[in-house]
Amino acid sequence: MKADIKSWNQEELGEFLISLGEKPFRAKQIYPWLHVKHVESFEEMTDISNKLKEKLTNSCELTVLKQVKVQQSKLDGTRKYLFALADGNMIESVLMGYHHGNSVCISSQVGCRMGCKFCASTLDGRVRNLTPGEMLDQIYRIQREIGERVSHVVVMGMGEPLDNYENLLKFIQLLSDENGMNISQRNITVSTCGIVPNMRRLAEEKLQITLALSLHGATQKKRQELMPIAKKYEIHQVVEACEYYFQRTGRRITFEYSLVGGTNDGEEDARQLSRLISGMNCHVNLIPVNPIKEQNYVQPDQKSVLNFKNKLEKYGINVTIRREMGRDIEGACGQLRKRFSERQGEG
Repeated sequence: MKADIKSWNQEELGEFLISLGEKPFRAKQIYPWLHVKHVESFEEMTDISNKLKEKLTNSCELTVLKQVKVQQSKLDGTRKYLFALADGNMIESVLMGYHHGNSVCISSQVGCRMGCKFCASTLDGRVRNLTPGEMLDQIYRIQREIGERVSHVVVMGMGEPLDNYENLLKFIQLLSDENGMNISQRNITVSTCGIVPNMRRLAEEKLQITLALSLHGATQKKRQELMPIAKKYEIHQVVEACEYYFQRTGRRITFEYSLVGGTNDGEEDARQLSRLISGMNCHVNLIPVNPIKEQNYVQPDQKSVLNFKNKLEKYGINVTIRREMGRDIEGACGQLRKRFSERQGEG
């Protein structure tokens, strides 16, 4: 099996080159081609010899995702990408333009095994984890296509990032490496449905990333209805892990709360949510749920969403309503991949 060259840092690349009989300084030549210029083949590396290119071709895999489809929103310019991996599996990434720069939401797994009731990513289960190189290349392909810098990255696409812990960690280190894209860790957000042991592990890594918890219910009973992971980790355990993350890193926690019409968007839900997180240094991101045809959850109307927001603010909670991006292009996690697979199956 060929080595995954894009998943190595510069030091590891240097060690590999020594094993090929090359001088370690070659790593300083090759690394920027991979992580700054985002080349698609070893042939594009103009300052290394043909002999070294041949060695790399014979011994290394250069991860380059193939763009299968891109949809652009007529509403806000959001682009949704469907990429094919080398083994034929498909993943999704989303490009969102904000006043503060370009933000890319990437996938961390092919599919997902967490089973959250309102998410299309999980309908067919988890196929496999993505490598650090496959996670990085979603950003590299998009940046190369648009010709503009990506400044913010959110690991909130297909998959549960903390279910792919070691690869996620390596991805963050490579993404924030000053010899590569050099994206500030403060501009990286990792979302989790609440794998408590790995949340606590992450707190010890001394990273400056933002941790976002998919909460979606303010009581154990309600959260369990929407998120099977809640059966394993009780709601107060998860919130305590968030508090621990803040204590260890000083980074404010984000609580993602998908509003499902008639399920978790009532006055009592707002009261219970404020009680649960009262006193924490946190921010609540309200997300009107994206309906998917496989589940019968509905989006609450605008009035209900605003009422919920106002109630939380009355209780002193810092809250925003997430600006909807890409609704007209199947912008929610897993929708485009699911539809594409279904259409291929029909054809």
